[in-house]
Amino acid sequence: MANQPVALKEWAVAVEALRSGQQILMMRKGGIREETRDFQVESESFYLFPTYEHQKKQWIKPEFQHQLDRTLEGWSIEDTEVTLHCYAELAEDILIEDKEQLDKLGDLHIWTDTFAEERLKWKRTKPLHLMLLRVYELDEPVKLPILSSYIGCKSWIQLDTDVLEAAGRKPVLDDESFQRQIEQVHERLGLS
Repeated sequence: MANQPVALKEWAVAVEALRSGQQILMMRKGGIREETRDFQVESESFYLFPTYEHQKKQWIKPEFQHQLDRTLEGWSIEDTEVTLHCYAELAEDILIEDKEQLDKLGDLHIWTDTFAEERLKWKRTKPLHLMLLRVYELDEPVKLPILSSYIGCKSWIQLDTDVLEAAGRKPVLDDESFQRQIEQVHERLGLS
């Protein structure tokens, strides 16, 4: 994935939570069709590619469910374009091994405890990747055609475009706010 821009697929509602600064973390175990059968960080910087099909209200905390509704306004399974709003840099990849660690982070993300626990339990022998991301909003959203290579249950995709190279961006959180959130995660997990 060296020359083409790379994107990480994530629920549109989670991308919006990252974009608004509500959270700085993503939890990953991998898509069903991962080549390696488990999740691996393939790039330290990437675009966030919003997905819509598998979002479920019951897996989002009630206070954030309206945000899920908003992501679905105007969306159709027939859409031929996707709009990218965000770029991210991986600040840290923390491996979560047990429910106790996961429970300490419950108020730092939009997902229900049940959903977070299900992600942890899936592929039990593999740890859950807690990705702490420095997120940037693109100065102008970029519309891309949805190519067949983007479809399917996989985490990473190569974007077939050079449009993104010129896209300006700014951090959604200032340095101090971002550092505070990193420290909060570290404190909860006993890493500080």
